[in-house]
Amino acid sequence: MINTIPGLAEDRVNSVRIALAEDIKDGDITARLIPEQEAATATIITRDDCVIAGQAWVDEVFRQLDDSVAVQWHVKDGDRVSANTHLFSLQGSARSLLTGERSALNFLQLLSGTASVSRKYADLVDGTGVRLLDTRKTIPGLRTAQKYAVTCGGCYNHRIGLYDAFLIKENHIAACGGITPAISTARQQEPGKPVEVEVENMQELREALGAGADIIMLDNFSMADLRAAVALNKSEFGGKTKLEASGGITDATLRPIAETGVDYISIGALTKDCKAVDLSMRFSGK
Repeated sequence: MINTIPGLAEDRVNSVRIALAEDIKDGDITARLIPEQEAATATIITRDDCVIAGQAWVDEVFRQLDDSVAVQWHVKDGDRVSANTHLFSLQGSARSLLTGERSALNFLQLLSGTASVSRKYADLVDGTGVRLLDTRKTIPGLRTAQKYAVTCGGCYNHRIGLYDAFLIKENHIAACGGITPAISTARQQEPGKPVEVEVENMQELREALGAGADIIMLDNFSMADLRAAVALNKSEFGGKTKLEASGGITDATLRPIAETGVDYISIGALTKDCKAVDLSMRFSGK
């Protein structure tokens, strides 16, 4: 799985370092019960059907903890696997395997859960041509990791943070004196950055189209208004602006919304409501 999320590799190293520090602090006192020279093997399985994401985080845990531990993967990120699939195996110091277990599985279960939710939603709109986007509703400190997992599940990334694209919402519009001046100021201040504007009705949509927004977020539009927005964009403005549906998205409404012809649908549930995958490590001394 290839991904170009800025800062992903650095964030991964830092998040693993923090995870190990909070778990181990000045030492794993239970692992010290095992003789230092004792070697072991372990196999990690999933107890749930899922989509895998997080291989590099597991590798990084054992690289930082004990780089003599051998990690052998039997799957790759983006793979759909069934319950009881053997995901990877470990060989090395018994102490290191046991000390690193929870941190490694925490990353893998969360990111695989994120990828699995994303795959579920991607399947619901298969064939429509719409792109499902994540949001900034992520676990603090794990944003780039979760956004990577979203792509493993077949969905796409919205902006990464507050720095890489404009998203001008209701309060920004009010503070700037309107949609048109907000877009104009954005173009002046950061001419290379994408400009997206949230609108709540057809009048605001028309203004945002006229002001040249790159993307317009249609907030809680009805099905009829979504179709009307797509038609207006094409007929009067050449369809050059991308339209994004947002708000109140459910499993039942997702495909009908996709079929209105919008370009994007943003869904906070991709990262906010994911359930961690149930993983288990089977350990044997050697």
